[in-house]
Amino acid sequence: MTRIPAEDRDLLENAFYFPMLLTVLERDRQLIEQNPFKLKKPYLELIEDTMKAVQVDLTAIKNKMRMKNMKVVKLGSDEAFTSYLFIYRGYEERHNYFNPRLRNHAENLLRFYLLERLASTKEELKAPPSAGITFPS
Repeated sequence: MTRIPAEDRDLLENAFYFPMLLTVLERDRQLIEQNPFKLKKPYLELIEDTMKAVQVDLTAIKNKMRMKNMKVVKLGSDEAFTSYLFIYRGYEERHNYFNPRLRNHAENLLRFYLLERLASTKEELKAPPSAGITFPS
């Protein structure tokens, strides 16, 4: 049984999902730079703009975690699972995540940042899927 409320657990999870997303975007940026695209610049600008948006949101996540005395530590991973230690107001909880679940959620976040975030130009910015927090606009 977890002592961490759902909103704070979402915040802790985003603390490891967002760096994953930045890693994926950085690798994609390198692939685009190395491969023969006819028009590289628009793709690179899209990826770099997306990385900036993710970094801004990650900074907000880290600030909220610092204010709430929360921390995430990756314990390790194997072929099927990745383990994280959540430190929440003096309590420690170990959480195991199925690797395909991590990949699928990271893919949903990527889809949000590349497509949905930009599609809502006239609307107020939407929050990433299952983020559980509000991001600055």
